[in-house]
Parts: sequence; structure tokens; C-alpha cells
Amino acid sequence: MLKIKTVVPIRNQVLTQLREFILTSKIAPGERLYEERLAAQIGSSLTPVREALHVLEREGLVESIPRVGYVVKGLDQEEFDEIVEIRKAVESLAAIWAAGKLTDSILKDLRDNIQRSRELIEQGHVEKFIDMDVKFHELISRASGRKRIYEMSQNLRSYMLFYRMTSSYEVGVAQRALAAHEKIIEAVRTKNEEKIRQAIVSHLNQVKKDVLTYSFDRQVPRKPRPVGGVKGHNKK
Repeated sequence: MLKIKTVVPIRNQVLTQLREFILTSKIAPGERLYEERLAAQIGSSLTPVREALHVLEREGLVESIPRVGYVVKGLDQEEFDEIVEIRKAVESLAAIWAAGKLTDSILKDLRDNIQRSRELIEQGHVEKFIDMDVKFHELISRASGRKRIYEMSQNLRSYMLFYRMTSSYEVGVAQRALAAHEKIIEAVRTKNEEKIRQAIVSHLNQVKKDVLTYSFDRQVPRKPRPVGGVKGHNKK
């Protein structure tokens, strides 16, 4: 059988890479973004970089400042609160639907995730727990069998990562998240909608508390500074 390989357009690749750099703080809040420099670093022309910056501005990750150009936005507590509340609704629904489709295979994957997460924390590799945390929630949203819920959950978690990067490196935060994941699994196994909802909401309330403690309370205002060494093109 012939298979057609899907080629991802360069503009999508550039957008994905820039978004990831911002969400994981590889490009930090306050960084000034020069189009020519970014194009050179990524290895693309200016057009896909400009298109990506326009999209990122609409998504609220960067802002255009007159006579300055594009700058990565800092943490916004109101926006963070909004994301948390939406995640409570979306992920509760995903978990409830996943419970209705729960199989031994899905349950094994969730438990394997818990075991590997515990090992990483005990070994002191807290930074690697972040990936396991993402995979845990991805397993549940995928198990729901609903494409839209899965996509919404993925997008919300991506934006949440922007706020969680600082708190996620704290051992206590990782341990609390792991304990919450175990409670979510048990709730899903019962197929009791109220218990599932309570487990998800309780988990996200704790995540919110940790982020407010370790990210917002430690946030230091930054002045815009350029990415790289030579001045490039700014948006007028």
C-alpha cells in the first residue's frame, strides 16, 4: 500500500518552535524578539517568522510595543486563573468519558506512568517529572475518545506549562502532583462522576496554589532585552 507522507508547512514548524521556546521559558518574559535574528537562528525566511509572531500575539504570548517591537509577555494572574478554571471543566469531562471507556491496557499505562514518576522523584530527577505529568494527563484525555476534548486539553496544558515551569522543579510540588494523580486513577476506576470531578478539581486547586507560591511570588519584573547579539528587524 502506498502511503502519502504529510509534510508540515514551514510556517507551522516555525510557529510550533517559537511557541515551545516561550512556553518552556527558553525565551524568557521580557525578551525582545527581532524577526531577522529569529529567522537566522531557526533557519527560515522572514515571512514564516512574521506570521508566527502575529499568531503568538493573538494567543497572548507576545505583545507588540510601539517603537520597540515584539516582546514576550510576563505572567498574568488573571489569565492563569482563567486557564485553571477552564481546565477543571475540560479535564473533568475528559476523565469522566475516559472512565466510561476504561480498559486494562489504559489502566496499566496510567499505573506505569505513576511508577515511573515515583522513581524519577526518588532519584532526584524532578525536572523529568514534568514530562511524566504531561503524559499522565494526555493518557486520560486520549482515553476519552473525544478529539475535541483531547485537543483542548493539550492546548490548555501547553499554556499552563508557561506558568508551571518554576514550581515544577520543586520536589514537594512534584510529590503532591503524583499523589493527586494516584487519586485521579482511583476515582476513574470507580466511574463515579462526582468523585472524578472532585479529584480533578482538587489537583488543579493545588497546582494553582503552588504556581502562585513559586512562580508569581518570585516573579521579578524585566526590562525588554534582545534575543541574540545583533539588531534585526522590528515590527513598526
